[in-house]
Amino acid sequence: MHTWRKVSAHAKTPVALTIGNFDGVHLGHQAILTRLKDVANQLGLPACVMTFEPHPREFFAPDQAPARLTSLREKLNRLIKAEIDCIHICRFNYDFARINPEQFISQILNQDLRVCWLLVGDDFRFGARRAGDIAMLQALSAENNYTLEVMPSIAIDNQRVSSTAIRQALTNGDLDTAAKLLGRPYSISGRVIDGDKLGKQIGFPTANIQLKHNQPPLSGIFVVSVYGANSSSLETPLPGVASLGVRPTIYENGRPVLEVHLLDFDDEIYGRYLRVDFLHKLRNEEKYADISTLILQIEKDVAQAKEFFMTTPIQYNRLCRAL
Repeated sequence: MHTWRKVSAHAKTPVALTIGNFDGVHLGHQAILTRLKDVANQLGLPACVMTFEPHPREFFAPDQAPARLTSLREKLNRLIKAEIDCIHICRFNYDFARINPEQFISQILNQDLRVCWLLVGDDFRFGARRAGDIAMLQALSAENNYTLEVMPSIAIDNQRVSSTAIRQALTNGDLDTAAKLLGRPYSISGRVIDGDKLGKQIGFPTANIQLKHNQPPLSGIFVVSVYGANSSSLETPLPGVASLGVRPTIYENGRPVLEVHLLDFDDEIYGRYLRVDFLHKLRNEEKYADISTLILQIEKDVAQAKEFFMTTPIQYNRLCRAL
């Protein structure tokens, strides 16, 4: 798999391409990737994805941009697992934003990437001021040497699968709906970094997970499973409780922090790269009168998490064995 961080004349052979932000790599995205790979295999072409960094809405209006579902690293890992042959990461800046739709087609798709087959979603827009649409792609396909296919939206239980719908579910604490649209539990990945050591001082040591963006799509106290902490098997999850929020009992104007307390676990894991799967929301974040009251609530959270792992269906039984 090749990853290129700019669009230039790298492509020496024709490619099959799809274009999108792919935030979350949800079931709708996965359907696009499956179709892309199928046709690429039939045509004997590399299956390629073009995506953007940062997200265009983050570039134009960072204060109003939606929370990311995945960091760039997480997104790339998902695309790699989907067995994509190459990924073009387009640096979204003023120069790229000014490219008109016709130039995007003739210069980038045709000359630079030599796109032979193109797959886009049914709401795809492109070029300066989002002036390009599917009708333009179709009208200019013959002269630019590609075949266009449009992928219809995917719906589950009459709900369109989209990054927006997943963000809304996470904001509402509806992890089941988010997981249903993602095709997996929602997760955050990051490296364990130094924290303020408060958890250890009060008897509940936590792993402080580095957040790449300061606006996570959910907040509260959660039951989680954690991958990457088990030294004997990094693919074996461990059960835990996570706090994702600004810790109002400790700080007046704190920044969002993800802290994970692994149940009955005391190994040293600083520096490890962990994936935290969010399984169940216990409660919203609250401000308590003092640390003693906070400790009592954490004890209740831990007890509820253990109860969850003991009573939830068989897919979580392997986590219970760590308790």
